[in-house]
Amino acid sequence: MTEKEKQPNEGEGNRTAARAYNEDQQAFVEKGGVEQAAREAREAVEGDERAELDAARSEAKSRAKEHDPEERRDYSRGK
Repeated sequence: MTEKEKQPNEGEGNRTAARAYNEDQQAFVEKGGVEQAAREAREAVEGDERAELDAARSEAKSRAKEHDPEERRDYSRGK
């Protein structure tokens, strides 16, 4: 990347990147991407991938340095 191609420093927060992100998210919602992603996630959790996802969750939790006492989640739902 040349000096001309580098994005200028915008200080705290990057408004250009934030604007692009927001536009992309809006387009995703408008084209129905949320519903499709939700269907795919439900199929993964309720289908053949459940064991793999549960194992990944357990592994990730085992690496956490500590438990957030404010966190209250019921992972038993849907089992």
